Amino acid sequence: MLREGEVRIPAGCAIAAVIDRSKTRFSCQKIVDALALMRERSNGLGGGIAAYGIYPQYADCYALHIFYDDNLCRQRVENDYLSRFEIALAEEIKTRKTRQVNRSPLIWRYFIKPRLCEYDDPEQDMMVTFIMEINSQNLGAYVFSSGKNMGAFKGVGFPEDIAEFFCLEDYQGYLWTGHGRFPTNTPGWWGGAHPFCLLDWSVVHNGELSSYGTNRAYLEMFGYKCSLQTDTEVIAYAFDLMVRRHGLPLEYAVQAACPPFWKQIDADQDQNRQQLARTIRMVYSSLLLNGPFSIVLATGRGMMGLNDRIKLRPMSVATQGELMAIASEEVAVLAMCPQPDNIWQPEGGVPALGLLKGESSLWH
Repeated sequence: MLREGEVRIPAGCAIAAVIDRSKTRFSCQKIVDALALMRERSNGLGGGIAAYGIYPQYADCYALHIFYDDNLCRQRVENDYLSRFEIALAEEIKTRKTRQVNRSPLIWRYFIKPRLCEYDDPEQDMMVTFIMEINSQNLGAYVFSSGKNMGAFKGVGFPEDIAEFFCLEDYQGYLWTGHGRFPTNTPGWWGGAHPFCLLDWSVVHNGELSSYGTNRAYLEMFGYKCSLQTDTEVIAYAFDLMVRRHGLPLEYAVQAACPPFWKQIDADQDQNRQQLARTIRMVYSSLLLNGPFSIVLATGRGMMGLNDRIKLRPMSVATQGELMAIASEEVAVLAMCPQPDNIWQPEGGVPALGLLKGESSLWH
């Protein structure tokens, strides 16, 4: 198995996503084909796919996907932590050993419901606290997916090999996101592969956040614990804080994470818009995502592609009927939308939004 430091292939991460806005479910083949076309952007140290709509029979439950070091760790977590919940189903996630991926942690999933009478916090806040508790206690366990009617499947390997390992051909979803990882500053390990998830949020990320330290320090003041060894986790936490907890409209959260430059704000002749931009920059200055990046942020309601302000990482977007696709390269977009109605490269800092029909936001 490749280890960080033994191989260093000059490349960039591959990101891809595709949604059917009518919520029609389809197989993983589109996302797998797109990621396979960008194989040279990865190096086998991490890959993964997140899918929405795959657990309709347990749509009201949080679907926890957990890595365990061994069965003793699993029993400890089940007895000491998961006993707080009503468990509709607990099972080992189906995998197959392949030539490319033949060593892995234990991988289990649980469909759970909180016993709200035991908690004073809102349900989603309680779930976040619970996830942070497990992931920061050095229990030999890591919760890597925790949303409703969705799941992430990731590990050490190329993304198309990870899809084969997890038997993703058995699943149907209406939104798929994927990532082929070239670790920039962190080791290749199962928990550190993308997508990174929290509740219904999932993030795939190409680039590097030079603002990671500032972002992390700010988020930890609100109870978030950054234990993943990657800068990507702060992106999911930042949007969870601003959109879910603080109730900001998505456009304001985007403006905080990827704001206009001060000279652009000062040149704005609309005084109300200028004042709003100034306020967002001052209040959320510590959540500015600095450095080169392209990301896809998804929830069960849709997805958003976003570049850094000066577009130092590539991103192409296409639509074809009810389909919308985003990828690092145009050839990958065309694999998902072979006869596009529109195809474009978003400007830096300008989100490309793909929402389900009838939805007006990525969150409630």
